Amino acid sequence: MKDQTAAKRLKILFITEWYPTKAQPVAGVFVREHAKAVQLYNDVVVLHCAGTDPAMKRLWRLEPELDARLTKGIPTYRVWRGRLRLRRVGYLLYLWSVLQAFRRIVAQGFRPDVIHGHIYEAGAAAVMLGRLYSIPVAVTEHSTSFPRRALQGLDVWKPRLTFRWANRVLPVSKTLQQAIEAYGIRARFKIVPNVVDTDMFSPRVDPHIAHPPKRFLFVGALESTHRKGVPYLFEALAGLRPEQGEWHLDIVGDGPARGEYERLAAKLGISGQVDFHGERSKREVAEFMRQADIFVLPSIWENLPCVVIEAMASGLPTVASRVGGIPELVDRTTGRLVPPADAPSLSAALTEMLDVLPTFDRQAIARKAGRFSPGVVGGCLDTIYRELLRR
Repeated sequence: MKDQTAAKRLKILFITEWYPTKAQPVAGVFVREHAKAVQLYNDVVVLHCAGTDPAMKRLWRLEPELDARLTKGIPTYRVWRGRLRLRRVGYLLYLWSVLQAFRRIVAQGFRPDVIHGHIYEAGAAAVMLGRLYSIPVAVTEHSTSFPRRALQGLDVWKPRLTFRWANRVLPVSKTLQQAIEAYGIRARFKIVPNVVDTDMFSPRVDPHIAHPPKRFLFVGALESTHRKGVPYLFEALAGLRPEQGEWHLDIVGDGPARGEYERLAAKLGISGQVDFHGERSKREVAEFMRQADIFVLPSIWENLPCVVIEAMASGLPTVASRVGGIPELVDRTTGRLVPPADAPSLSAALTEMLDVLPTFDRQAIARKAGRFSPGVVGGCLDTIYRELLRR
């Protein structure tokens, strides 16, 4: 970690559309982890573009977040706007509400040295403010819309202009940068990955604890889109041969598809070996990872999933889909990669992992996660901010 006394602490304003709320406490949690990493070196305020409030009579409002469980020590504001029928006018209101919120925050004594947008839509507002107030702007991109080729027609102009005008664009993985460039978008790119609390996520003390069933662990939202690939995971587990021995799957996470998955487990005859634990805190997830033998993430698409990095920091071997930035994390020394939506290949990989599990060095896997620690990522961002101010 850098010497934090070596330079004056800067003021950094995060502007983001994705951030944890009471209703969705894990939404955009990776943005908060970035903010916590930046806070090691500089002062941070978060402005969350929280969306529309149909019941609101005013055009916009700004409110501080008072729940310490959500702020984690970072001053956080949420800007709300009223609902307008016309989409184009609605987007102008979005930009206008961010501008008014920014002015209010500055009036309260926090004038940022650097504005850091997260996700291109909020990045557009960040770039607008940067132009108006001559403040350098960095934009971190997390969206899977680029690798999924989900942006079409006029939707492409927003990231194109945002990234062109930003002083630095920070995709969380090389694969994401390539997906952005595949749209013909050019920018001043630098890869800055997601952050994981490597103090909280750490290997178990005795990596050779024996227990009869080998424990698989899945952590993720149980979405109706099935984008996390849970049905393929269940099919793969149902296909494991009896001679592979006893196994158990812990599912941490919740969502609208939970009932469907419970019925599918019963249909496949594996419900007695699958436990649904619902949403759990980060600290509880870390304990699940310490007790597990193999982490599994059979997603249909991803960017740079924090849960895989958390598994690495916990020394946990991983079986995951070869999508997004996952191949930048998982190799033969840390796990196995499989094609997405391919239950037979997933079953074969799980079988192999059970056979070779003793060969994985959990401490060595954990050391590979060091580059995602708050100190390392926060230091990288601090360097970028100071470079922008010298331009």
